[in-house]
Amino acid sequence: MNIATLLVAFAVGFALWGFAEYVLHRFAMHELHGKGILSREHLEHHVRATWNFDLLMLASWAGMLTVGFVAWFPLGWALVSAPFGLAVTAGWAAGYFYYEYQHAASHLRGPTGRYSTWVRRHHFHHHFGHPMANHGVSYPLWDVVFGTREIPDRVRVPRRLVLPWLVDADGELRPEFVDDYVLVGSADDAERLAALDRARAFASIAPED
Repeated sequence: MNIATLLVAFAVGFALWGFAEYVLHRFAMHELHGKGILSREHLEHHVRATWNFDLLMLASWAGMLTVGFVAWFPLGWALVSAPFGLAVTAGWAAGYFYYEYQHAASHLRGPTGRYSTWVRRHHFHHHFGHPMANHGVSYPLWDVVFGTREIPDRVRVPRRLVLPWLVDADGELRPEFVDDYVLVGSADDAERLAALDRARAFASIAPED
């Protein structure tokens, strides 16, 4: 089998993950409103908008790899050949890890170029503006196809949920981000507000100012 065919198979696998990313994020994580571990853990992520590595991620990675080898590898083998099936599986895994990297990076550090700037604007509008929009984290294709893409003038970020890279030592928005973000509300994260944030997250409603 030639390299071009294997590259096509890899691209097919990568694209399959992109579709799965959208479907899982929209339906399995948000539409279920906390029913099931996938939805519950994701909505807890929305409560504070932070990102941390934990053991649950290992289970997620194992599940993703299992789907690749149980579904895409045998299907690719049956339709074309074993190397084709392996290439599809490799593309699926690469798409998943690319998504994981972009998602983690968006929460942990600021943008470094046009694409990373887009990822953060797109994703944090999902977090803080409209949780039922912008489900594709790494690219917007399926949001465009299904009509869930939104492009805000500026992303409104509650001060109590602000990403550390967005603000300076005084807690004010860094000058380089003023065209893309605006801080709203107060930095108060009192127990009442924390409970409200959690309730709104599990209803897939944006946090209040």
